[in-house]
Amino acid sequence: LRTSPRLLCAATQQKNTGQNLEEDQSQGQNEQKVEPSSAEKLLAEEKAKLEEQLKEVTEKYKRALADAENVRQRSQKLVEEAKLYGIQSFCKDLLEVADILEKATESVPKEEIKDENPHLKSLYEGLVMTEMQIQKVFKKHGLLRLDPVGAKFDPYEHEALFHTPVEGQEPGTIALVSKIGYKLHGRTLRPALVGVVKEA
Repeated sequence: LRTSPRLLCAATQQKNTGQNLEEDQSQGQNEQKVEPSSAEKLLAEEKAKLEEQLKEVTEKYKRALADAENVRQRSQKLVEEAKLYGIQSFCKDLLEVADILEKATESVPKEEIKDENPHLKSLYEGLVMTEMQIQKVFKKHGLLRLDPVGAKFDPYEHEALFHTPVEGQEPGTIALVSKIGYKLHGRTLRPALVGVVKEA
């Protein structure tokens, strides 16, 4: 039996068509394989970008929190200092009153304070009591006297008016206090005016 040329052509066509179909399918599969990988690439890039943005935002957030905490602490410190040192100028003015009271009590001759002079004695006792009371009020509000006779000279607490040689005293110590100083809560409000011992 001879196969007719027509049948051979048909078979060849079918064979070719089958090959073409297989090639198309394999190409389609290859394209499908290529497409997901490029999509995955895009997703990976987008993920990396988003992670970078998240990292930046997290850092900014942490920085903002730290800044806010610093501002809060600074504000709290300022409020506390305002409470402590808000009376500073008022205290400075009162120091003059305390100085006048001290001078008034010192100016009264001790030998004149007798029962024979009841008016002077009462006045003197009143001045002493007033001075004691004002010092109590100062202490209550954190204002303390600086009477540094014999102490080492400290430029933060004392102001040297003069230097003088004094026998038996170490150079750099305070020999005389001309004006009492004051500290408010550990901060020098008014330095003591002093005479300092120098080497002979």
